[in-house]
Amino acid sequence: MQLSEIVGYAAAFLTTASFVPQAVYTFKTKDVRGISLSMYSAFVVGITLWLVYGLLLNAWPIIVANAITLTLAVAILTMKLKYR
Repeated sequence: MQLSEIVGYAAAFLTTASFVPQAVYTFKTKDVRGISLSMYSAFVVGITLWLVYGLLLNAWPIIVANAITLTLAVAILTMKLKYR
C-alpha cells in the first residue's frame, strides 16, 4: 500500500468516525432541534458529490468514507424531517 493510500484511509476513517457520535446521539434521543435543515441538506449533496468523485477516480478511501457518511447523514436528515 502506498503512502497516499494510507493517508487517504486515515483521513477517511477519522472524518467518518467523527460523524458517528452525532448520528448515535440523534438516533437515541430523536432530538433534532440543534440540527440545521439547510446545513444537512447541503452536506448530503456535498457528500454525494464526493462519493461520485471517488467513484470516477476509483479512489476507495473516498468511496468508502463518503458512502458511510452519506448513509448516516441521510438518516439524520430523514429524522430531522420526521421529528421537527
